[in-house]
Amino acid sequence: MLDNKELQHLRQMAAVIRSNIIEMIPPGKVGHLGGSSSVADILSVLYFHRMRGLDPASPHNPDRDRLVFSKGHAVLAQYAALVELGYFPRSELKKVKTLDGLLQGHPDIDRTPGIEAVTGSLGQGLSICCGMAMALRLDKSPAKVFCIAGDGELAEGQIWEAAMAAPVYNLDNLCLFVDLNGVQATGPTKDVFPITHIPAKFRSFGWNVIEIDGHSIEAIDAALDLADSTKGVPTCIVAKTVKGKGFPFAEGNAAFHNAALNEEQYAECCRIVNEMKKETGYEG
Repeated sequence: MLDNKELQHLRQMAAVIRSNIIEMIPPGKVGHLGGSSSVADILSVLYFHRMRGLDPASPHNPDRDRLVFSKGHAVLAQYAALVELGYFPRSELKKVKTLDGLLQGHPDIDRTPGIEAVTGSLGQGLSICCGMAMALRLDKSPAKVFCIAGDGELAEGQIWEAAMAAPVYNLDNLCLFVDLNGVQATGPTKDVFPITHIPAKFRSFGWNVIEIDGHSIEAIDAALDLADSTKGVPTCIVAKTVKGKGFPFAEGNAAFHNAALNEEQYAECCRIVNEMKKETGYEG
């Protein structure tokens, strides 16, 4: 259980992650605001509390925990956390999606420190994580593998091949977050490609399934405690989130899945993230 100091710190870092996302997409620059901001709270708990062995001075520490964004288009959120951990200079945030920058529009393992896999094509990340988890077990490593997939991404068949395989191989060092925000690139998932009974589907394949509010720091941390105590099968945390969380004009709005902000919207986002940081007591 988190104490009050830890809880405050993680709320601060969630606000900072959202602030860094906005910094990367100034007016006129297209970026995935919606699906990046929906996972900010999850990343705060993972990167700043749960994941072990992370060291920017030794990014290939064999016993580090791994995090793979299967929904690679939302990598701005990952960059927003990694910069706070010191994996690359803050100046790189201004160079997102440029030829001379370290941070590309989708994860690039060769270019960006702290990135564990290339996941530009949806549906592949969970398979990659299964391979990582199997290899770590063969190496007798204590490291864990975390994967973040989008609910719209679950339309990809390869996700379900991996979902069937993971329990067969008893991958209890694997934890999948499903970002259940209900909106994909062109509209609500229920209208575009409805995928119902997601928790029941994973349970039917043999996963330990936990359903949570994906914006509750306490619920995220408690779910990870349950995942840690579950042996013999992988864990799927189905996190109910809001696309564009924190930015009212973008919340639940498919138009901000991948879009450019205008001057007025950007100014509003800056005001909001500054207020978020103030409310959490952040002084950085």
